[in-house]
Amino acid sequence: MKIDLPKVDKIANLAEFKDYFYPLVLNLAKQIIEKERKKALLNLEYKDEQGIIEAIKSEYEIYKNLELKPLINATGVVIHTNLGRSVINEELLQRAQKTITSYSNLEYDLKTGKRGLRYNYTAKLCSMLFDCEDALIVNNNASAVFLVLNTFAKNSEVIVSRGELVEIGGSFRIPEVMASSGAILHEVGTTNKTNLNDYEKAINENTKMLMKVHQSNFNIQGFSQNVSASEISNLAKKCGLISYYDLGSAYVNELPYSLSTHEPPLKKVLQSAVNLVSFSGDKLFGSVQCGLILGKKELIDELKKNQLLRMLRVDKITLSILNETLKAYINKEFNLIQTTHQIYKDIDELTDMANLVKANVATPSKVVKTKTFIGGGTLPCKEYPSIALAFLGNPIELEQKFREKRVIGRIENDKFMLDFRSIMDKDLQNLIKICNEIFREQP
Repeated sequence: MKIDLPKVDKIANLAEFKDYFYPLVLNLAKQIIEKERKKALLNLEYKDEQGIIEAIKSEYEIYKNLELKPLINATGVVIHTNLGRSVINEELLQRAQKTITSYSNLEYDLKTGKRGLRYNYTAKLCSMLFDCEDALIVNNNASAVFLVLNTFAKNSEVIVSRGELVEIGGSFRIPEVMASSGAILHEVGTTNKTNLNDYEKAINENTKMLMKVHQSNFNIQGFSQNVSASEISNLAKKCGLISYYDLGSAYVNELPYSLSTHEPPLKKVLQSAVNLVSFSGDKLFGSVQCGLILGKKELIDELKKNQLLRMLRVDKITLSILNETLKAYINKEFNLIQTTHQIYKDIDELTDMANLVKANVATPSKVVKTKTFIGGGTLPCKEYPSIALAFLGNPIELEQKFREKRVIGRIENDKFMLDFRSIMDKDLQNLIKICNEIFREQP
């Protein structure tokens, strides 16, 4: 029985695949042709050459969709977890590139010629910026929480308010992280009310830590009460315990639009004198994904001795970009912190951006006032103003068309909208080009 199937290398080298990633095309060709060969051997109908080509293209698109690629974030949510959270400014990346693309003194002491510590320089910068004794960097804030609890409260009790036992994205639950770390959770208070006396009554001979947890992506309103970081710090000091604040997201300067009235900046948190504070590097701080732990030197030294740190440590790329972010803050180059740069934009600037796109796109649209959220579990339920461009037409179809062009917008009031709070200046001309491509395709 003759089986008329093309050779793998012939298919993979066809002109129509010249702009494809060759190793992937070759791999798909092998898989698909082998699958068709098995059908032929069973006397089943199998694809001809053109059918195989189409199958490769179809499978290739599935793989291509999985590839990380740049998007235009027009949702209005500046710290969008699904879209990569904070964006690194190109100038900061160029500054870090010198170290990233070379050998470096990551763990080498240039003065002594002996082994050094990768955290020392970053810790010095953190001390300058935050006025803290010492700092340690791990791969994200979940790791920071785990390391702190495992180091200081393994097989011991950690007292936490019941109203702060949060679950955030990806099913990250504080009680389960505590259990995994070996710490024993001791809940106090109720969902909506916890007072200092609840902590005092719960302290026993097995208590090692008083912990406060940022509520992240929700808040409790109405008949509610919680205990401040200062109160927890004072009680812990009085009882000879460690105080720890899992802040989640932290910012350096006062935020615009009265957002700072809801949560204090990091320096004020540190003034509460809690022993340890941890937060994410890629949220309001506006840098790379990492977990920053700030606090007392003797406690940071203990964290460094934990053998788990080797599994949680960050690499030279993360440290290099983080260092440049810290230096930008210290130098007051706040325009290089892309996240806060977007948040600080005033309404007039956003309106000018929206009008520029509107004027250069030949389709009915309207510049509208709207509101958005910061995102990333930061300042939950706190809206602030923005400006959007709303288009006429079927909003579901438009959302899909823009998404196919890698522009992620949102639907509001039955209109597809591009929210300029999260659109970067460098993307404006490309956005205009994409809009015109989409509306030229409209029937």
